[in-house]
Amino acid sequence: MIDLSGVKIGYAVTGSFCTFEKSFEQAQILADSGAELIPVFSFNASGIDTRFGKAKENVERLENICKRKAILKIEDAEPLGPKKMTDIMVVCPCTGNTCAKLSMSITDTPATMAVKSHIRNGKPVVIALASNDSLAGSFKNIGSLMNMKNYYFVPFRQDDSIKKPTSAVADFTKLADTIENALNGIQLQPVII
Repeated sequence: MIDLSGVKIGYAVTGSFCTFEKSFEQAQILADSGAELIPVFSFNASGIDTRFGKAKENVERLENICKRKAILKIEDAEPLGPKKMTDIMVVCPCTGNTCAKLSMSITDTPATMAVKSHIRNGKPVVIALASNDSLAGSFKNIGSLMNMKNYYFVPFRQDDSIKKPTSAVADFTKLADTIENALNGIQLQPVII
């Protein structure tokens, strides 16, 4: 297990609801490794009930893992950067919609504000992609982020090349390794697996 003792991780969750379980499992691993997690949700992730769970229960689950209240408002995410509250920001899962917003510096959710506020300090952001159009409309935004300083990707792959040929999802089990490398300015390779 990687030792992340004392590392302050902003942990943002966006609306790829079918991957929440994998994300929460990784958040627990990070917490068990000694990291201090600050939970952040996009509006959709904290407000929409789905067949994958009730929004309120998802928020409470991550709050229990992180042992602190989640950031659910844009104005509560803004101080992360100025107060230097995070060493690294993780977006797990990160939807194609959020990738597009980040690539264009759009800050209209608590998650995108958390990233914007954090990255002003030149610190790393880790993206754990989960999008049905990763290899279609979202690909240009993913490529843009890959070309931007301080953005790092959890290695990803097509999750069902027959039924969903443009869908790609991060290998969530590589999140801790990606974080460790990103803290040292290194992109974990290979990025596309």
